[in-house]
Amino acid sequence: MRGRVLSPTDRLRYSPGSLVVIVSASPSVREAFAARVFEERGAVLSLAKVRSLLAGRVGPDEVEARAAELLDTAVARRLENGESVAIVADGLGWEERDHFVRMAAPLRRPRHLILIEGGRDDVSDEDRATLNELRNALDAGEMGNEGFQTALRLGGGSVSELKRIVFRPPPRDD
Repeated sequence: MRGRVLSPTDRLRYSPGSLVVIVSASPSVREAFAARVFEERGAVLSLAKVRSLLAGRVGPDEVEARAAELLDTAVARRLENGESVAIVADGLGWEERDHFVRMAAPLRRPRHLILIEGGRDDVSDEDRATLNELRNALDAGEMGNEGFQTALRLGGGSVSELKRIVFRPPPRDD
């Protein structure tokens, strides 16, 4: 299945109830991007956010397992209720993307990917090959093989040019 590759713009509109997965080699870039562009703040979820909420409430050895469990529960609940979800992925690996796509697909929720490219210094040597594979697949329109209907690659100035992402139906032609 082929996915559609979107062009960068200053405003993006996704259907209500969509799953958007944000991926970047830089944790700070992806978190800042998500905090800045999504109009619906409650839709933005991440393991980092859940870990920070759990800090001091559970033992340090339990944080990772509990954070993953709570994130999965929150994502599943939102998807089942037809609410939009924006996941800030923890890394570049397909396993995490696949996990969330498999949660959304049976519910027939639209699935979208945003790849944010930071500077060369933001990519570790171990992530470089994975990032290149992801870039190539995205540019070739192959993200549909992972279950995404659309994919968007942002880098350089296009990251700051995108001002707002909203979850709304398209305007009616009256």
